[in-house]
Amino acid sequence: MRASADVEETLAKLAGAPPGVLIGEPCVERARADAAALDGVDPATMPLYGVPYVVKDNIDVAGVPTTAGCPGAAYVPDADADIVARLRAAGAIVVGKANLDQFATGLVGTRSPYGTPPNVLDPTLVPGGSSSGSAVAVALGLVPFALGTDTAGSGRVPAALNGVVGLKPTVRRMSNVGVVPAVRSLDCPSVFATTVGDAAAVAAVMEGGAGTRSPEAAPPMAWPPRVGVPAAWPPDVSISPAMAAWFAAAVERLAALGCPIVSVDIVGHLQLGRLLYGSALVAERAAAVGELVAKVGGGADVADVEGLDPVVAGIIARAGEQVGVDVYRAEHAAAEARRAVSGVFADVDVLALPTTLATVTLDEVHDDPVGRNQFLGTLTTFVNLADLACVTVPMAPGVPGGLQLIGPAWSDDDLAALGGGYEQASLADRDPACAVVVVGAHLDGQPLNGQLTSRGAVRRRVTTTAPTYRLYELAGTTPRKPGLVRVAEGGAAIEVELWAITPAALGSFLLDVPPPLALGTVELADGSWWKGFVCEPRALDGATDITHAGGWRRHLTLIS
Repeated sequence: MRASADVEETLAKLAGAPPGVLIGEPCVERARADAAALDGVDPATMPLYGVPYVVKDNIDVAGVPTTAGCPGAAYVPDADADIVARLRAAGAIVVGKANLDQFATGLVGTRSPYGTPPNVLDPTLVPGGSSSGSAVAVALGLVPFALGTDTAGSGRVPAALNGVVGLKPTVRRMSNVGVVPAVRSLDCPSVFATTVGDAAAVAAVMEGGAGTRSPEAAPPMAWPPRVGVPAAWPPDVSISPAMAAWFAAAVERLAALGCPIVSVDIVGHLQLGRLLYGSALVAERAAAVGELVAKVGGGADVADVEGLDPVVAGIIARAGEQVGVDVYRAEHAAAEARRAVSGVFADVDVLALPTTLATVTLDEVHDDPVGRNQFLGTLTTFVNLADLACVTVPMAPGVPGGLQLIGPAWSDDDLAALGGGYEQASLADRDPACAVVVVGAHLDGQPLNGQLTSRGAVRRRVTTTAPTYRLYELAGTTPRKPGLVRVAEGGAAIEVELWAITPAALGSFLLDVPPPLALGTVELADGSWWKGFVCEPRALDGATDITHAGGWRRHLTLIS
């Protein structure tokens, strides 16, 4: 009964939604049927039991027209998009289709014959696009979450301008089957919500499926992560005073969480981003929907075609004029630019940027529809081209400015944890997927630490073991080494470090561990168990008990 009550409440809200938020009427019959199907189902068996949401109208919902923002291109799909099917299986309920910039071509939210959704924070501003209706529906409190897509910033820009969370996953973490393509190789389903935790929970349900990539082990991320921010804004980049002030305050907030702030050069990132629509790479947009646009136009002047936006039609038509040799040249240039920008993650774990350089008004877009659109994407277009993940969070309550937290592919969970910490102004400890506990010569700054750092390992935290260990200095070792031994009684907590490392690197690291040391399993003070250094009992012959020191560093200080 609860699911049906929530759906009816949401449908009533949608009936009063401002013009331009939805395309068509709410999905009343489907929503009620899905809610009724949950009767008698244990809510604990479905992570999104009865949660209503809206879907950007370039994503298929079975039996409901998909328009992609163009009435002439509408069709009625027989099946749900893969991501919608996964959400349905998890208990979520579609209640409507959301407006968008036509064919997901735009970052402004005004390129739709179905109207322009209002910017929730300032009615003089554009709502952002292309996932305009999805962002506004969440910002208005009509639904707890919404689906969009993000190719060049279509999920992040409207989230930022309306003060909600926009989660853009690793490219092909989720299936695009049943999604009208914009740039097929780069398109990402995206999630809008009011908190990062909610967005991440929805994304976890959506991942996998047809056409997706196998998850890869992301490079270990230090925690708190090292955050890169622009050393300086390039001369041709103009950030508004308001956005600069909001961003400066956001960086201070990250620093207060314990994140080391590192200055980085973003010129290469911006150059890569310009290639998406400023080079022959734009041909892929024509490949995605060019035939559909031509079919809708029927060869007529676009001004005479019902529902076809002339700006969108012109963009796609020009994309179709690219020739093969120029596309290959652009691909080669993009590959070189990707290599150049990937190096930033050797020095930082996360790149922090404003989502937009400024807000943009409706009047400004009316006067300069192409230029203002490009301006909004200055800091977003490189992300998918560089195969990065991102989450956008409001810089501050009520501010039409979002903070992008950008990381390598498959760093989605770490980015969500950082974004959630930013929201709460408190960064909790985050255990890595794979780590090793070190106690002596492999500690940070000690003689054998390079065996870890050379394999890309990063220190996540300094902590102690459970109070069930004794520590010894072993006899006759070079360099000097301790031995950690678990005991049944008379133990103590010993200071150790937890180092994040990939499984493959941990395997090669094991080969460097000499006897009588070994990698076993060590219990930490919080009750967690990790692979770590232990000692064979025979090694204690002639060893000195140094448990009283509480750790190897303290022991070295005491004897120096």
